[in-house]
Amino acid sequence: MMWKDKYKIGVELIDKQHEELFRRVSDFTRTIRGEEDWNARLDKVKETMLFMKDYVIDHFNEEEIYQEQINYPDIEIHKEAHAKFKEGIDNYVKIFEEEGFTEEKIQEFGGRLMAWLIMHVGNMDQKIGEYVKSKGGQI
Repeated sequence: MMWKDKYKIGVELIDKQHEELFRRVSDFTRTIRGEEDWNARLDKVKETMLFMKDYVIDHFNEEEIYQEQINYPDIEIHKEAHAKFKEGIDNYVKIFEEEGFTEEKIQEFGGRLMAWLIMHVGNMDQKIGEYVKSKGGQI
């Protein structure tokens, strides 16, 4: 899962953050599909969990502030999607704390991260870029 220019929305800060998210999720996916011993891969898994838990909050906050600044009309829908994703991350953190880092749950988590990132950045966030362009890119 590689970053592609088609995912850019035309807002430098958001595009850089999205690119970092894609890089991290790609690295995570490679790790969980790797050939080395499962226990050897757990450090990367735990690192990604901590990163996602913190980074998405920062990214979502900055993205929502930007949407407020430009009076983005679908901001509430966007905030709801962000809240659901944060809730999903928190649920996996809880699962991992209670049940441990099982290979099955980590594979599931990786699949959900990938699907969400592609759908959100490739669809929902594109609408922000379209809105900015519709305003002449001067927002």
